[in-house]
This record gives sequence, structure tokens and C-alpha cells, in this order.
Amino acid sequence: MVRDGIYYATGFTLAAAIIAYFTNPWAALPVFLVGAFCAWFFRDPERLIPAGPVAVSPADGKVVAVVPEGSGATRISIFLNIFDVHVNRAPISGIITAVEYQKGLFLNAGLEAASARNEQNKVTIHGEETRVVFKQIAGLIARRIVFQKKPGDYVSAGERVGMIKFGSRVDVVFGPEWHLEVKQGMRVMAGSSVLARRLGVPDPVAVRRAPIEETVLCTT
Repeated sequence: MVRDGIYYATGFTLAAAIIAYFTNPWAALPVFLVGAFCAWFFRDPERLIPAGPVAVSPADGKVVAVVPEGSGATRISIFLNIFDVHVNRAPISGIITAVEYQKGLFLNAGLEAASARNEQNKVTIHGEETRVVFKQIAGLIARRIVFQKKPGDYVSAGERVGMIKFGSRVDVVFGPEWHLEVKQGMRVMAGSSVLARRLGVPDPVAVRRAPIEETVLCTT
């Protein structure tokens, strides 16, 4: 559980205890349930990060858009409902070269207009001969974007970098050097789902595995 979840859960649990003491347990039950929900909502499960020249999803949720962004770039938009894990992770390894906060509206994060008009935090990561941009976008309920890194920091693919509280959206923009691995309607998981794969870059795992496969073919 992230630290915010401890604060929320503890606060509501104490409030429920006070209400139960001065009134009755049934009156405190709704407040206790809110605290339990906060403890569950702010969960932060471990994820198995895939190796190789890939970009992983920065968020749990449903892919609601895969659209061109101009200059050969493509945007993947992921919608997070209140039941998804809201911890965000870095899509690729590299240096954070820019963090740009933009004030905006709080439209339903499932709408296409939310990508441009909602409050958001735009992060640019420069990797090895590539650049990936991802945006933490507030939604109808989410009013708080948390980002724990700063320009100049190095991040690894799948590393935790922040979160968006409650329903929200995350956009990821890839250049033409990436081949997309997801389609609209698919569900993805932060850190473990592959969104795209670098073109022309050999997979070290596949290279190491090739001689073994050839040996097996020769002996059967």
C-alpha cells in the first residue's frame, strides 16, 4: 500500500471508532467501509517487468484510443476506473528530460477531449536512441496528480514514478521507431504489459536463446 492509503485508511478508521463510541457501531459502519476501500484502492502490487527492447504500460486500465499524433507518432490512451491500481510506472528506461504540469478541466477521463483539455502532468523520457512521452491526466473524480521524479533523474522501465488518485487517464506517445503491441479495447497492467517494441533492436533474450534452439534441432 502507498503512504497515502495508510493516511486515508487510518483517518477513516479512527473516525469510525469515535462515531461507534459516542453513538453505535451501525452508525460507524459506512465510515469504516470507506476506510477499508481506501486501503484497497491505494494498493501497490509487485509486478514482473519484461526484459528486452520494449515499452511497458505506465498504468493499469483499458486502452481507449490508439491514434496518430503527427510526425509518425502514435498515442495510446489508457483509462483507469476507480477499481484499477493507480500507481504509475515508467514506460521505458532513460533520463527524464522534462516534467510539464498543465492546468485544465476535469472532464470524464474516458472522453477523447480529456487528453488535451484536462489537468495533466507531461513527462518526457529519453532512452537509448528514442524518446517516449507519457501524460498523467486527471479525470472527473481525480483531482490530485502525484509525480515523484524530476528532470535529470534516471528511471528504469517499470519503476514506480507516481500515481493519480481515483479515476483518471494516462497517454503514452511513441515515435515511428516503435511497433505497437496493443489495440483499442485491451486491458493492460502497469509495469508488466508490453505496449510497444523497438524496431530494429535485437532482443537479448532471443539472441541468447537461439543457439540452444539450434542445438536441440540438431539432436532430434
